[in-house]
Amino acid sequence: MNIELISHFFSLISPQDIIFLKHHATHIEIPMIFHDPLSNHRFYANRRQHHHLSAPLISLLVFLIVLSSISTSAYGKDKPAYEIYKANGKEVSYRKLYKKAKKSDIVLFGELHNNPIAHWLQLELVKDLHESGKIILGGEMFEADNQKALDDYLDGTIGYAGLDSLARLWPNHKTDYAPIVNFARANRIPFFATNIPRRYASMVYKNGDFAVLEKLGNDEKAWIAPLPIQFDPELPQYKKILSMMDGHGTPEIVKAQAIKDATMAHFILKNFKEDQTFVHLNGAYHSDFHEGILYYLHLQQDTLDCMTITTVEQENIDNLEEKNRGRADFIICVDEDMTKTY
Repeated sequence: MNIELISHFFSLISPQDIIFLKHHATHIEIPMIFHDPLSNHRFYANRRQHHHLSAPLISLLVFLIVLSSISTSAYGKDKPAYEIYKANGKEVSYRKLYKKAKKSDIVLFGELHNNPIAHWLQLELVKDLHESGKIILGGEMFEADNQKALDDYLDGTIGYAGLDSLARLWPNHKTDYAPIVNFARANRIPFFATNIPRRYASMVYKNGDFAVLEKLGNDEKAWIAPLPIQFDPELPQYKKILSMMDGHGTPEIVKAQAIKDATMAHFILKNFKEDQTFVHLNGAYHSDFHEGILYYLHLQQDTLDCMTITTVEQENIDNLEEKNRGRADFIICVDEDMTKTY
C-alpha cells in the first residue's frame, strides 16, 4: 500500500469532508457555533446542512473502494474447509445434522476414504452422540471375521500391535480410523466389523454369481449376509457402476458391490438395539442416493429411522452442485484442494 499516495489524498480534502465521512450521510447534523456581538457570548445549535462531496473526497472514496477489492483479491476471503447442505442444497449447520442424528436409529456416514474432513467429522459426531446418549459403532473398514480381534482390542486384551497382526487393517487405519476406535475403547462403546471378508467378495466377482457362496461351510457363512442374496440390478447406483471406471465396470463388479452392501446391512441390523443410535462408517457410494446398504436395511426393516450423510468435493463450496443434490440427507461439501490422508 502506498502511504504517500493516501496521505496526499487526505491533504486535499476539507474539514467538512472529514465531518461527512464521520457521519456517513449527505444530510447531517453539524454542530454550529454562533457569536452574539451584543452580549459577546457564543452559543451552539444543530443546523441541518446539505453537504456536497468535493472532487478530492470522491477521488479518495473511489481509491479506497478499488484498494479494498485489490486487497480482497490479494489476501483472499475466508476459506472454510467445508460446508454442510441438506439434500435440497440448503446450507445447514453441524448442529442441525447432530440433532437429526441423535433422533435416528441408524446413521450411515458416507466418507471419501482419504478425506480428512470426513474422518474428523465422523469422530466429532461420535463424541457428541456419546455425550448425549448411547451409541453403537460399526464400519466397513473391519471385515466380519476380524470381530474377535477388534473385541480383544476394545476390551484391552491386546494392544495395537496385536490388532494390526490379527486384523486386516486398512493402510490408512492409523490416521483415519484409529482415533474413533480408540475413543470407543476408552469409553467402552461397542464397535462391530460389518464388511464381508474380501476373499468371499472376490469369489462373487470371479464367478459372477452369489451361488458360489453356497459352497462355504456354516462357519464361513456366518461372516456374510444370509443366502440367497436378493439383488436388484436396476438400482440406479448399481447401473451407474457399469459406466464407471472408464468403461470397465462389469456385472461382476456390481454383484461384488451388492454382497458388501447386503452384508454390512445384515450386521448393522444384527447388532442394532432400540433406544441407541447405530453409527456406521462406510464409503459414500455404499449409501449414496439412499441405495446400497440402505436398500438392504429397508428390505428387512423398513420402519427404522435411518439417516444418511455423504461427502463430496467441489472446486467452489459456496453452493452445492446439482449433481450432488439428493445424495444423502446431509452432504458434507469439502474444498477439492483439501489435503488427502493417502
